[in-house]
Amino acid sequence: MTAEARPASPPLTERQEGRRRRILHASAQLAGRGGFEAVQMREVAEMAGVALGTLYRYFPSKVHLLVATMQDQLQHMHTTLHKRPPVGDTAAQRVADTLMRAFRALQREPHMADAMVRALTFADRSVSPEVDAVSRITTTIILDAMGQEDPTPEQLSAVRVIEHTWHSALITWLSGRASIAQVKIDIETVCRLIDVTSPRDASPSK
Repeated sequence: MTAEARPASPPLTERQEGRRRRILHASAQLAGRGGFEAVQMREVAEMAGVALGTLYRYFPSKVHLLVATMQDQLQHMHTTLHKRPPVGDTAAQRVADTLMRAFRALQREPHMADAMVRALTFADRSVSPEVDAVSRITTTIILDAMGQEDPTPEQLSAVRVIEHTWHSALITWLSGRASIAQVKIDIETVCRLIDVTSPRDASPSK
């Protein structure tokens, strides 16, 4: 079944949501220990206390599971950012601070970061809903840091470029081809697009 043809899933019951959370927690635990290869569906099911068939009903493949794990990690990060907002005098500075905080969180769990990024790289059209969910939460995190509730098309374009750069910087760091210092420079540089695309006569949304 293609991503376009996949029917909308009904809301999860409280019990189903608890089961899903246990699955995502098990996925994160195994990925943190040994990366992509360490996440085996049978082990995830055993750790989460669910039948293997049940696990596959929630997540059809390891790639689906790990992309959903990344969405879950980003949602946790979003909650943390609400409690400790980013610092900076400009929108660009706040977004750069936000993305570097996200990067450092992933830096503390390099095996898990590698597993999630590899899953995003391997994702085909069947994983489009999960990949889109990751993109949406990333966009929301950036717009919140900007203080922008009603972005212009130009600003949304800048946000997409920033997302691509952040993702690329994460890949190059994980592969040992970029230092943390270089990642910081690249993130700060691309975030300047926010100032360039901001309407001159508009004030930031509260």
